[in-house]
Amino acid sequence: MQPSNLLPISNPNSPPSMLIPTSSVSADTMLVRSEPHIIHSSSSSTILLVEDDDDSKIETKPLLTRAFSYSSSSSSSSSNLVMQQRRRRIASANSLLSGAVEGCRREMGRAASDTYVVTRLSFRLLRYLGVGYRWIARFLALGCYAMLLIPGFIQSLKHLGYNITPINKSCLSDAVGYYYFYSSQVLRGIVYGDQPRNRLDLYLPKNMNGPKPVVAFVTGGAWIIGYKAWGSLLGQQLSERDIIVACIDYRNFPQGTISDMVKDASQGISFVCNNIAEYGGDPNRIYLMGQSAGGHIATCALLEQAIKETGAEPRASWSASQIKTYFGLSGGYNILQLVDHFHSRGLYRSIFLSIMEGEQGLRQYSPELMAQDPNTKNAVSLLPPIVLFHGTADYSIPCDSSKSFADTLKALGVKAECILYEGKTHTDLFLQDPMRGGIDDMLDDLITLIHGDSSETIRANSTPRKRLVPEFMLKMARSVSPF
Repeated sequence: MQPSNLLPISNPNSPPSMLIPTSSVSADTMLVRSEPHIIHSSSSSTILLVEDDDDSKIETKPLLTRAFSYSSSSSSSSSNLVMQQRRRRIASANSLLSGAVEGCRREMGRAASDTYVVTRLSFRLLRYLGVGYRWIARFLALGCYAMLLIPGFIQSLKHLGYNITPINKSCLSDAVGYYYFYSSQVLRGIVYGDQPRNRLDLYLPKNMNGPKPVVAFVTGGAWIIGYKAWGSLLGQQLSERDIIVACIDYRNFPQGTISDMVKDASQGISFVCNNIAEYGGDPNRIYLMGQSAGGHIATCALLEQAIKETGAEPRASWSASQIKTYFGLSGGYNILQLVDHFHSRGLYRSIFLSIMEGEQGLRQYSPELMAQDPNTKNAVSLLPPIVLFHGTADYSIPCDSSKSFADTLKALGVKAECILYEGKTHTDLFLQDPMRGGIDDMLDDLITLIHGDSSETIRANSTPRKRLVPEFMLKMARSVSPF
């Protein structure tokens, strides 16, 4: 028995008159073959009787209703949209990953370059030092000193908001490195000159609601091991108190001698004076600060700049008058008188003379003697107010160095002051006291001198610093410190 829904379908190539239209053909009827075959549709009960002139086989497909076709099309469009969004996300993730990998590659390349330079310079330095028990003892003491202060850097990481758990305590050095290299508040390695060490780090306050006072800081390191990262603790402390800090790096011996160091520091100061407004700093409130050997270098740079301004040379890229106040921390200002003292502590006279470019350099790069030179009288009058901080128990550079320099400046008409801290050593003011927590006299004095009348408000709004290192470890560090 033939089904009632039987449709004779002719070959599409036959004349139009052969085509038989029928009103009973439903929307899901489609031409598939032209030879008599009975095909059952999978989507309905429709049966097609198909005729064909040849015996070739044509692939059949399931018959779909219009409604199903429309919904499939909508579903397909939605699926395509989802796929496009997924592709975009994957492309974006790949782009970010590519950028991170490229950034990591650049950092690794820079680290490899720095490592090569440091290694090559270390061998050169060893040739200068020879084999002496004093410098070997100082080197070992430096390692012990650093180990004793490591808990302080761990705790300062907690203070900055990093969660130190038992799982990641084994990677604490990586965590500290992560903060220094990737914190949004630290702009690291800003180029200020064309020499390899012409870089500086900027420490920015969290709240940048208006121009901030700026401290251009030149770190210490016995003219040999100075590095901009040594100022990270000071940078964190001052940035928490609404002050921008620029830690200036410079060439060390034997990569450079004292004239190179002073030139680098001067270029770094110039960069700060001329560009700090772009980073939210107030160009009318720039302070210069140096610690230990950095104090000596920064003072030389300041005096040399003042001398240039009174000479026939054209005006340089910065002026001594742009510095609101100079702060010297545990610095040496009469190198001629200190050379024998340094020799007794392991910085041998022959090496020190090489750093200072010979005997004549001891006088030429002694700020106190430079200020006393009658030919620099006009230059000295251009100097900003000078405040010198020093501990009375400093055995690396005796506090008499700061007292004598302050007295000399005052006698020459410069506004100068020496603030002494009873019983404090060379590193107490810079490292141990900040890690001890609580009241930090030198830091409080510095905040008062910078912020003036608003210093009390700044202190009230600042998070009190907690103890970072147990007292017994601080005392041990103090006793083994090579500085």
